[in-house]
Amino acid sequence: MNPIRRFLQAIRSLLTGGAPLCDKCKYDYGNVCTRPERPNARSCPDYRRK
Repeated sequence: MNPIRRFLQAIRSLLTGGAPLCDKCKYDYGNVCTRPERPNARSCPDYRRK
């Protein structure tokens, strides 16, 4: 994983208190996201804010 992306995910985790990302991800609808961590992912390389 890219070091900058890893750093940004760490900052995001600190700011959200480690809350699951899926509720706030633009891919959280239907069968778009097929990651096994869903719906409780704490980190995700595909995460994009809604």
